Amino acid sequence: MNQDQIKKLLLSVEDAELDFSVILSGKKSRKVNGLYKVDTREIILHNKNFTTDNLMVYTALHEYAHHIHSGKGGGKLPSRSHTQAFWAIFHRLLEKAEAKSLYANAYAQSSELAELTELIREKYIRRNGSLFIELGERLIAARELCEKEGLRFEDYIDRVLRLPRLSAKTAIKSFTYNLDPALGSENMRFISAIPNEETRGAAENALLSGKSPDTVKTALREAQAEEDPRLKLEKEKARLERTIGALSKRLKEIETALDNGATGAFCALRG
Repeated sequence: MNQDQIKKLLLSVEDAELDFSVILSGKKSRKVNGLYKVDTREIILHNKNFTTDNLMVYTALHEYAHHIHSGKGGGKLPSRSHTQAFWAIFHRLLEKAEAKSLYANAYAQSSELAELTELIREKYIRRNGSLFIELGERLIAARELCEKEGLRFEDYIDRVLRLPRLSAKTAIKSFTYNLDPALGSENMRFISAIPNEETRGAAENALLSGKSPDTVKTALREAQAEEDPRLKLEKEKARLERTIGALSKRLKEIETALDNGATGAFCALRG
């Protein structure tokens, strides 16, 4: 493929806000397969690095993602170029190119790698997810026992299990929300933090359908940014009310302790 053919291919995958050029260096590089020069809007490909056009298209799409990303930033890129937004753009371009048969998933070409991928998914990611959900179920049982015995569940998490509270909370939510173990525990952390049931379900389905975490997270963030301003204010109001309620409760506890002259014992208990 020559540079004009590559540019035509990129534009057929997705149009760009700004014009750009593709340059084949005619060289082999040990450091990088390609690069994007934001100042001149040039996609440079070290074409001697590639054994197939398909591999060159993959790198071209990577550099094109930088160009599209810069277009969204008014022709500039952030100091850290490989951001979550960048990966979401790149993965989107790959999906489009695959759908149009302009690029073939290189990771699916090796039967040996495909077999190993299936093993990793089933034996490690899914099993890890199943154990994480089971942990959540057991933690709920432990919480009920602590309440029955008049013990602090948080202290049990901290001092007995020596488990970060956030991890425990995430495991409990993963069980409560009945998340698919195929997500794996890391994706469960992200999904379980979504409060809205409908949004959470959509994000879970997107991941299970093959979308990358960066793609799903970016789409969620963009959707939230476009959210109705009144709804955003209402949500913020609700969060503030919860915070004020918790602080008011704590203030009353302190005032009661001061009135009873049991400050030292109270602080020791709360600490």
